[in-house]
Amino acid sequence: MDRAIVHMDLDTFFVSCERLNNSKLENLPLIVGGGQRGVVASCSYEARKFGVRSAMPMKRALWLCPQAKVIRGDMELYSKMSHTVTQIIQEKSPVMEKASIDEFYLDISGMDRFFGAYSWTSELAGTVRKETGLPISFSLSVNKTVSKIATGEGKPNGNLHIGKTQVKPFLEPLSIRKIPMVGDSTFELLSRMGIRTIKTLSEMPQHILQDILGKNGAELWNKANGIDTAQVQPYSERKSVSTEQTFDQDSIDIPKMKGILIGMVEKLANQLREEKWLTSVVTVKIRYSDFNTDTKQSRIPYTSADHTLNAVVAELFDKVYDRRIRLRLIGVRFSGLVRGTYQVSLFEDTVQLMQLYQAMDNIKRRYGFKAVMRCAGMGMDRAED
Repeated sequence: MDRAIVHMDLDTFFVSCERLNNSKLENLPLIVGGGQRGVVASCSYEARKFGVRSAMPMKRALWLCPQAKVIRGDMELYSKMSHTVTQIIQEKSPVMEKASIDEFYLDISGMDRFFGAYSWTSELAGTVRKETGLPISFSLSVNKTVSKIATGEGKPNGNLHIGKTQVKPFLEPLSIRKIPMVGDSTFELLSRMGIRTIKTLSEMPQHILQDILGKNGAELWNKANGIDTAQVQPYSERKSVSTEQTFDQDSIDIPKMKGILIGMVEKLANQLREEKWLTSVVTVKIRYSDFNTDTKQSRIPYTSADHTLNAVVAELFDKVYDRRIRLRLIGVRFSGLVRGTYQVSLFEDTVQLMQLYQAMDNIKRRYGFKAVMRCAGMGMDRAED
């Protein structure tokens, strides 16, 4: 039996949420993001006509579209709307994966026997629009890769059905940039070799792509040929991430403990970014030598940035550690999680800072967490989850 995989994507999600709150923003070129040194988190189609794109430095975006209206962004609002959409889709779908704050995969294989997969998906998208007021695009195809590419091609408010026999004709004329795993560096490398369309890429011998790109070469060849066996992963919301450390000997060394906390924050923030979470609640836990345990917590704007979280953790530790006797344990927990990436939390930070975190995360991913760390956090050598 052929699989039936749906990809659903809320169109310009942040912009659409803001317009629901303020109808005067309709039809205006709108940018959601940080200040002059920040980046574009989202932009309206009116702004895109001028070349504005997500993740673009704000300074360049305003140079391209100086008449754009800029809004800082409200992650509380976006999280609430995302949760509402998630509930609607999850309630009606046999298997749903929440890929990001505004993106979903559904496995509805076999539904044609009873309802008609495309008709059912169209009705579900209509329910989302009616109950939330948010625009949504979707596509139905044989796997996650083709469905995701098709959704992008159908936006805004697009509804495409790419059957098994249509996969190759649909993919082949498209730019290799349309394949989700092709970033700027891979695109530039392949372009220099004259490979710019998916058709050309699909006709390359697989072993040559492997020689050029390593293990990713085989996966890229498969995607170019419309092959993707990845399963839709059933959605379950993570509640929190945490870590704590028990000392070999009870300690009153405050500088040492603050250094360990920095290491804990770096570890947990990296985990948030890798798993595409943002946190809104920070908790610091301590246990005294007499086994009494205290905690302090603080609610913050959604983020996964080390420097922001370090400041909050340091402040909470100063508040909770007020007895000035020896400690046997310290810990940190991040909760109030929502799906999102560091990029969308950069309403106040610089492009350079975002690039620094991305570079550090890439190094950690490749060589291990301790390959690059803040010196102050090196004392975290035995943290336990």
